[in-house]
Amino acid sequence: MKAAVFSKPGIENVRVQEYPEPEIGDHDVLIKVKMAGVNPIDYFTVSGMRGLKGHALPIKVEPLPHIPGSELSGTVDRFGKHVERFTKGDRVIAYNRLFDGTCDMCLKSYEMLCRSKVGDGLIGVNTNGGFAEYVSVPEKNLFIVPNNLEWDIAASIPITALTPFHALKEASLRANESLLVFGASGNTGMLAIQLGKKIGSYVVAISSKTWLKDFGADYIITDPEKILDEMDKITQGNLSDVVLNAMGNDMWEKSFKVLGRNGRLITFGVLAGNEVKLDIHSLYSKHIRIIGCTGGSRSELHELIGFSKELKIKVWKKFKLEEAKEALQGLFAQQREGRILLEIG
Repeated sequence: MKAAVFSKPGIENVRVQEYPEPEIGDHDVLIKVKMAGVNPIDYFTVSGMRGLKGHALPIKVEPLPHIPGSELSGTVDRFGKHVERFTKGDRVIAYNRLFDGTCDMCLKSYEMLCRSKVGDGLIGVNTNGGFAEYVSVPEKNLFIVPNNLEWDIAASIPITALTPFHALKEASLRANESLLVFGASGNTGMLAIQLGKKIGSYVVAISSKTWLKDFGADYIITDPEKILDEMDKITQGNLSDVVLNAMGNDMWEKSFKVLGRNGRLITFGVLAGNEVKLDIHSLYSKHIRIIGCTGGSRSELHELIGFSKELKIKVWKKFKLEEAKEALQGLFAQQREGRILLEIG
């Protein structure tokens, strides 16, 4: 099969070449990949570091040579002898977290926090991923999606939609509350806006992109220096109930200041750095909660699939497998507006 492969860190080291077709165990399913999402985690997997230069954290990648690709969709090609839930041709997406299913975290539907050794990993990082014609995935990680669901959406559910969905649940966002989204035009941002509106909140996007109105943003703040003043006017002095910051320290101070009483700041990214200063007085006097989260659960993924037809994404470019290197390089292109997808099948 053809696959995008690298043997040592660096985007320049990605090569599309022939690679042995994956073996499948008794509980595994071989997926013929149709569409893969291209995410920062894929970029960091190939580069070997999570975050931007100067604030990066090392990533352990295995095996080497390695096939990246943590967000994938496709059809069932064949499966192991103990697999009973799938038939050939089923349209599926993969839950990208590795887990044992038996520890206390898994039993509480926090598979992304699995305590076992196998749980400390991701498909596409600690196993070969979906930047290939075929990928082997454990049966328990697979979910069937509707036959008429667009592949663009299917490939965006496992990370791009699940991550903000879980985050907003952890923040207990409720109807009629205000949600402020930093990085609103990014992969998870455009989905966070839609999910916030589905809950019934008033959504404010921090972005220069006016097309976010079409994704449900009630208000767009284009000048980062006016966030506090704008939110003060919008909320009549109450400020934000929930702030979603997936950027890291770049917007941390603004994120914290714009929180109202009993506000919740939720974060799941370190794109712009992982160390911040904290105003403890504001933290306790305003009864603020800071919530860190990662990924999402299988039950949340199942719930997302149930209303996936209501979601939409803006696609910037679709690349072929042979253009995997260009797809990864495009993630941080200034002109990018929308998702990057790798069309494989």
